Amino acid sequence: MASFMSERSASARLRNLPPQDVARHLGRTRRDFLRDAAGMAFGGALVSASPFVRAASLIKRRKIIVVTFGGGARDQETFAPEGQVNIPHMLGELAPQSSFFTQVTNHGILGHYVATASLATGVYETLNNFSAVPPDHPTIFEYFRKDLGRPISDAWVVAPSNGFNRIGESDSRSYGAGFGAQVILPKHLLSAASSGSKTDYAHLLHDNYETPLYAPQISGGEFELRQLENVLKLSVDNFTQHAKSLASPDELSVYIARQLMRQESPSLLWITMHDIDVAHSGAFSLYVDAIRRTDRLCAELWKAVQDEPEYAGNTTMLILPDFGRDADQDSGGNGFQHHRTGDAASRTTWMMALGQGVRHGVVYDSPIQSIDLVPSLGAMMGFSAAQAQGKPIRELL
Repeated sequence: MASFMSERSASARLRNLPPQDVARHLGRTRRDFLRDAAGMAFGGALVSASPFVRAASLIKRRKIIVVTFGGGARDQETFAPEGQVNIPHMLGELAPQSSFFTQVTNHGILGHYVATASLATGVYETLNNFSAVPPDHPTIFEYFRKDLGRPISDAWVVAPSNGFNRIGESDSRSYGAGFGAQVILPKHLLSAASSGSKTDYAHLLHDNYETPLYAPQISGGEFELRQLENVLKLSVDNFTQHAKSLASPDELSVYIARQLMRQESPSLLWITMHDIDVAHSGAFSLYVDAIRRTDRLCAELWKAVQDEPEYAGNTTMLILPDFGRDADQDSGGNGFQHHRTGDAASRTTWMMALGQGVRHGVVYDSPIQSIDLVPSLGAMMGFSAAQAQGKPIRELL
């Protein structure tokens, strides 16, 4: 049975290869593993046979959910033989239904906020990763709402930490104010809702594992609590009571996302997972637990798509990491703990596409970039990502 070559066992050979060759190797081994473990077919010959439907009426009904497998996870702990135990839902349930792209490269800054901003704009943003500032270029939410005339209720972001409060709308003058997405920060909501409470929510409110002293100050607590009740039809008491049963911030985010799906049914929903970033604490067991939890939550979210009448049968869900993590053999990093070296392991990731307009059980190993996401979604939904620097992914169109 063909399988991944362990990165550790191949480290001596890979260390001497150019970065593009290492990325190609990672992509091909992911392809071979998925072909054998999940019964998926190589999709290179199927490019001209797209099932995507461009009828205007269907495009108007189409819904897109983007899930960033945040924090970055390496092959050793996911798609390698020794890591597959950590992603049973992706391998057993999601991959056979998906088009899987094995070689997605991030050439930008490897910080979580700036990398997510780059995913959302289709441009490698250069903003300070630890500043609560908007992206410089128009976001997918602005393209979507302005070009298609969609209301603000049709585009939402559920983000993991306070630093993401500006991700929904850019500083671009060409799009102006008012065309961004509404951003919900579940941890900020919980902090405001539980102020003065004796309940200990510390495990849900930790904001940033990479720089624990960083705590951006944001305003709008009263408005966000009103939003919780008026928009999501969820009382503050019910929200805090449910939070008591949750083990992680990502579980809280998925809970909020499901409420959004039920109450608002947005056509464009962006969810950023972040539990995996606990790797910065240096605890390998917590990092692996977070991968397993993210795997489970992605499957739960896809099941919710099938269960919600507004989403079933007309939704495309895309799952992709913002970037990877350092290789064990790179002396400049700390292996799984960080993503500071910029090596191929920290830059080369993957993407899984499921649902409407997507071929099932197909693997593609042609190289694409993370900034190709926005132009691809624009082509799928009928808007132009005019300032994006990526290219539409032809296998999705």
